[in-house]
Amino acid sequence: MNKTGFERGTRRQLRIHVLPTKRFKTFAISLYVGTPLREETVTRVGLTPFVLRRGTESYPQTTQFREQLEQLYGAGFGFDVYKRGDYQIVQFRMDTINDSFVNSSDSLLDRSFAFLGEVLTKPALENGAFQSGYVQQERENVRKKLESIVNDKMRYAAERCLEEMCKDEPYRLYPLGQRSDLEHIDAQGLYQAYGEWLNHASMDLYVVGDTTLDEVEKYVDRYFQLNRSAETGYAPEQPKSVERDIQTVVERLDVNQGKLNMGLRTPITYGDDRYASALMYNGILGGYPHSKLFVNVREKESLAYYASSRYDGHKGIGTIQSGIEIPNYEKAVTIIRKQLEDTQNGAITELEMTQTQAMIRNLLKEMQDSAFEMIAYDFNRQLSGKERTVDELLSQVEAVKVQDVQDAARTFRLDTIYFLRDQKGE
Repeated sequence: MNKTGFERGTRRQLRIHVLPTKRFKTFAISLYVGTPLREETVTRVGLTPFVLRRGTESYPQTTQFREQLEQLYGAGFGFDVYKRGDYQIVQFRMDTINDSFVNSSDSLLDRSFAFLGEVLTKPALENGAFQSGYVQQERENVRKKLESIVNDKMRYAAERCLEEMCKDEPYRLYPLGQRSDLEHIDAQGLYQAYGEWLNHASMDLYVVGDTTLDEVEKYVDRYFQLNRSAETGYAPEQPKSVERDIQTVVERLDVNQGKLNMGLRTPITYGDDRYASALMYNGILGGYPHSKLFVNVREKESLAYYASSRYDGHKGIGTIQSGIEIPNYEKAVTIIRKQLEDTQNGAITELEMTQTQAMIRNLLKEMQDSAFEMIAYDFNRQLSGKERTVDELLSQVEAVKVQDVQDAARTFRLDTIYFLRDQKGE
């Protein structure tokens, strides 16, 4: 029985998910295109949507491309490239106003699908390949984005911690790719890689708005010129168990403030029945302003400019990030590890429990006010193979007890300590 409200279908080996509703004044359209993270393909896949957004067969000039969006009453169009577990996901988004709110002679949803289908399957070409000027310009654009990471030391430290922690896994790769690969990518080679990507990637198309599955399927048949050999799905993540001592990595750059990051591994992933307990654990440890890391490391001890934790339920990895004075490294490590030990030992107050449940409850309820958030939540089902409605997750979170959080905490094992510091001293 489908409890999510989404109607499901398949066309051209593309999975379709439609949530018919009159709640929103716009149509929210998301197309997820996912492939396994691989060193040999990550940069070309990361570069591809940048080139696709430059022009299509009907609108080969970028100015024409943008003008067409204006013709759609200022429809929003964009994309993201990110990773979920060991998959690289390209997400295209369109936000189009409902026809009933404008004076349009033809269907804006129809025209939006015509536009999106052409972006995906009919890019602007020259001599049977991508336009070389677009590839060159977007290659430089991606290079600058990759280089900018090192200038954002908080982000750089977070990426480097994961890179060291997962050095033998695809997860170490940054979703936009690697700078060293960019100079070897030309228009012909990228177009060939694009063809492979289009044929073999997992594809999920989501629509939320005043429409039906039948209508969307007709648009896909009409506008998505795909000749895919087979429907491709996602393999649920199997958390990697790494039996090793805690590794410590110290990196030196020209910085004034130290960045102390830690990586933890857990067997609990999104599809696990203990997922709600892991969410609560992360919230109590460092997910919110009332959390142990914030209160004890930042506020009481004044050891950190910031201190928080995150949990990637698709990979089974927890991370801690903090900014500290460089001489405080040993003291900060000690007190952060004490927060980990306290949760493992069940030193969790009822106030921490109720505050964390309230924060998660608010986030889940706010999600219902955003069509794109509802889409993103449902996409977890595709990635994990686990169907869990928002209401079900909320009920599970509210049923979590201190013992459940303690049990979850004991599965999070510290794997890597990464410290970014200055170039002075020993």
